[in-house]
Amino acid sequence: MTILSEPFTFSGRRIDVLIPAFNEENAVGKVIAEIPAFVRHIVVVNNNSNDNTRKVASQAGAIVLDEPQKGYGKACLTGMEYLSNLQEPPEILVFLDADYSDFPGEMEGLVQPIRDGKMDMVIGSRARGKKEKGSMTFPQVFGNWLATWLMRKMFAAEFSDLGPFRAIRWEKLMQLHMEDQNFGWTIEMQIKAVKMGLRYTEVPVNYRQRIGVSKVSGTVKGVVGAGYKILWTLWKYR
Repeated sequence: MTILSEPFTFSGRRIDVLIPAFNEENAVGKVIAEIPAFVRHIVVVNNNSNDNTRKVASQAGAIVLDEPQKGYGKACLTGMEYLSNLQEPPEILVFLDADYSDFPGEMEGLVQPIRDGKMDMVIGSRARGKKEKGSMTFPQVFGNWLATWLMRKMFAAEFSDLGPFRAIRWEKLMQLHMEDQNFGWTIEMQIKAVKMGLRYTEVPVNYRQRIGVSKVSGTVKGVVGAGYKILWTLWKYR
C-alpha cells in the first residue's frame, strides 16, 4: 500500500541528530564539535563501549544514552525511543556515524530538501561525492553497488548508496516501524520508504578515512555479517 506524503510545514526549530557510538572516544568529540548550530539536540547512544566514549560525548555537549545490547539498529531504536518521549519530538532527524568519516558541516545540504517541503527522506551518497583514498574498502564499495542494484531491480528504488549519513521527517520515520537491530538498518529504512511512497532523494556527501578500525569493514566477520544481513533484508521485504 502506498501512503502519499502530505505537504510539510517546517518551523525551523526542531532538527535533532542521532549518533550510535561503539568505542569512538577518539572521534565522537570531533563529530559533535562540527555539527551545525541549527541542530536542537545531539543524542549519542553509547552502544556498550568499553572506552571513554560516554565521557567524551557528554563533555562535548551531547545527550548520552546507554544501550548495552550491541547493534547499530538497536542503538538507533534506543535513541528514537528517547526522542519520541520528548514533549516536542523532532521534526527532522539526522543519522550520523561517530567515527568522523562523514563531514557534519554538510548537514545543511542534507536537510534542505526536507525543510523546503520537497522531500521526506534524503540519503547522503558517498558514491556521488568525493571519497578520500582508502576511506571505503572494496567490500564496502561492491556491497553498496550490489545492494542498490538489487533494490533497483526488486523495488524500482533509485539509490546509489546505503550511506548512514541521512535525514528523514520524524513523522515519516515513525510510520516506517523500523525493526532491524544491526546491519540491516539502513537498507530496511530505504526499502520501506520506497514501498510507502515517501518522497526521497540523494545528495552528494564527501567521505574521509574514519578514526579507528571499522566494526564492519575492518573484520572478516563484520563484512560477512553485514553482507548476509543486507541480502536477507532485501529478501524479507521483496
